[in-house]
Amino acid sequence: MEAYCMKCRAKKEMKNAQQITMKNGKPATQGVCPSCGTKMFRIGKG
Repeated sequence: MEAYCMKCRAKKEMKNAQQITMKNGKPATQGVCPSCGTKMFRIGKG
């Protein structure tokens, strides 16, 4: 899954992507940037 990295300021392929559910019940995906190691987050189903 692709997401935007805030630190690199570019769209990159997420590493260790996990499907999670936010507090309001909506689906999201959480992972790590492959180049800098920053947490990445994407709202919605992947």
